[in-house]
Amino acid sequence: MKSRFTRVLVSSLAAAALAATLASCGSASSSNKDGAGGRLTLWTHNAGNATELGAVQEVVDAFNSSQTEATITIQAFPQDSYNDSVVAAASANKLPCLVEIDGPNVPNWAWAKYLTPLKLSTDLSQNLPSTLGAWNGETYAVGAYDVALTFMARKSDLDAAGIRVATIDKPWTRDEFDAALASLKQLGRWDHPLDLGTSGVSEWTPYAYSPLMQSFGGDLINRNGFQSAAGVLNSEASIAWGTWFRGLVEQGYMAQKSGKDSTLDFINHKSAILYAGSWASNTARKALGDDLVIMPSVDLGKGPKIGGGSWQWGVSTGCQNPQAAMDYLDFSQRPENIAKVASATGTIPATEAAAALVPGFEAGGTNRIFMDFSKKFAVLRPETPAYAFISSEFEKATQDILAGAPPQKALNRAAKNIDANIKSNNGYKN
Repeated sequence: MKSRFTRVLVSSLAAAALAATLASCGSASSSNKDGAGGRLTLWTHNAGNATELGAVQEVVDAFNSSQTEATITIQAFPQDSYNDSVVAAASANKLPCLVEIDGPNVPNWAWAKYLTPLKLSTDLSQNLPSTLGAWNGETYAVGAYDVALTFMARKSDLDAAGIRVATIDKPWTRDEFDAALASLKQLGRWDHPLDLGTSGVSEWTPYAYSPLMQSFGGDLINRNGFQSAAGVLNSEASIAWGTWFRGLVEQGYMAQKSGKDSTLDFINHKSAILYAGSWASNTARKALGDDLVIMPSVDLGKGPKIGGGSWQWGVSTGCQNPQAAMDYLDFSQRPENIAKVASATGTIPATEAAAALVPGFEAGGTNRIFMDFSKKFAVLRPETPAYAFISSEFEKATQDILAGAPPQKALNRAAKNIDANIKSNNGYKN
C-alpha cells in the first residue's frame, strides 16, 4: 500500500532533469493539440490500481454527462512508468490538458512552465493545505485526498510494559519514547520492538524521516527563499536527529533494514510499534480489533511533525481548452466527488464537507484521527523546484547514517551537493 503514495526516485530525477531542459527552452507544450474541439485527455498514474482508477472514472463520467461543451477521456499509466511518460510527452510537446502530479513535484513542473496556475471557482481555502500544490504564490494543483503518518501499537503490549497511550493532545516526548522502547526491549518478545520501515527507499525516506528531523528543529533546506541547505540540513539539530536515528539501531530498538512489509510484520507481532501511514490502518484494525491503538508521531523537541502532500491534478500550459479543464477540476472538487475518490482509496478527504460523506472520517469517526493529524502536524516537503534533488540527497545521507556513517559528515555532504545544484540552476528562479 505504501507505494501508492510514493514515487520512484529515478522517475523523479528524470522529471527534474526534464524540467531544467524545458525551463531553458520555454513552454513545454506550445504545439499541443489536446483540448481542441472540446476533447480533453486526463492522465493518471492509477493503471495498476483498479479501485482508485474506477473512482476517477466515475467522476469523469459524471462530468461528461453534466454538460455538452467538453468530453474528457482517461489514459492510465502504471505508477512506476508514469513520470517517464510525462517526460516523453513534455519533450514532444504533447502533454494532455489534465495531468496528475505527485505533490512534491508541483513546483518543479510549474517552474518548467508546463503547468498553468489554477483559476477555479471553488473556494480552495476549505481544502487541507497539504492537498494543494503551490509555487511562487500561485496554486498549480489540487488533490482529493492526503494521507498521514502515525504510530500503531497493541494496547496490550503497552500495558505490559507500563507505557501510556500517546494522544493528539499529549504525544510522547523524546524521553518517553526512548523509555518506552527500552521497556519494550526488556520484555524480550521482539528482536526489535520498533519498525520505522527502514527497508523503504526513494520518496519514503524524506516523507517518513525528514519530519522526525524537523521535530528535532532541523530541516531539508532554509525555507526562506529555498536557496541553501547549508546550516539547516547540517545544523546541530539535524545532526542530533541523525545521531538519535542511528542510535535506534545501535541500541537494538529497530533493524537497520526492516522487513519488506512492515505492516504484515506488525500484524504478525514481529514488532511492537509500527511507524506507517493511515493507509495501513484498515488492515491493522481488521487484524487486531480493539487492541489496536493509533497514536501521533513523537515530539522530539519541536512538536510532532508528519509529511504532507500526495497526488494532485493540474492543467498543462499547452491545453487548447483550459477553461474546460478548470471546469472539470471545479467539478471534481465537489464534496460528493472528493468523497468518491477518498472512499475508494481509504484516504483523508480534502475537505470537511467531503469528510462528512465518507464513513469513518465524519466527526467522531474511527478514521477521523488521521484528518486531525494532518491538520495539526503536516509539513509540506519544500516547495521548490530543487526538491527532487534534495530528496535524493537526503535519501543517500539517511542510508549512510543507518549504515553507521557519522551524521555530520553525511549531512555536510548532502548540504554541499544541494547548494551546488541550486547554484547551477541559477537558484531555480524564473
